[in-house]
Amino acid sequence: MLIESRPAIDPEIAALVTAQQRELREADGGLDGQVFVPHDDVRYLAVVVNGRAVACGGLQSIDAETGEVKRMYVRPAYRGRGIARQLLAALEECAFRQGHAVLCLETGSYLPAAVALYTSCGYDRIPVYGEYVGNPYSVCFAKRLPVAA
Repeated sequence: MLIESRPAIDPEIAALVTAQQRELREADGGLDGQVFVPHDDVRYLAVVVNGRAVACGGLQSIDAETGEVKRMYVRPAYRGRGIARQLLAALEECAFRQGHAVLCLETGSYLPAAVALYTSCGYDRIPVYGEYVGNPYSVCFAKRLPVAA
């Protein structure tokens, strides 16, 4: 398994995000607001197994102190292997290297596996923020990153 940086326009990243969006629409009953628009300011990491990207996650800066995890997704056939946990740790490392002290994220209340992952990785629930305010299905989390020694 390899975790590598990829641009938002990478075809494998696009395919993973499209699969994620399809799965989210099925899980949330087709709620509006689940459309992905690639942003140049999101740094994506891809998890590659046997030459194929099987998972992705993005990191976007909110401000100098805060980064946000975007579009975490693992293909169903690769779940249960610890890939999401390793990818999240790699995103945290990227955020730390970019100088962020806090990493936050949003997920859906209808995604109990995601909520369990973030909680088990040390993320604390926080009030809904930004574009997620007003969405009754949004659940937000944050984690303070370690201070450089």
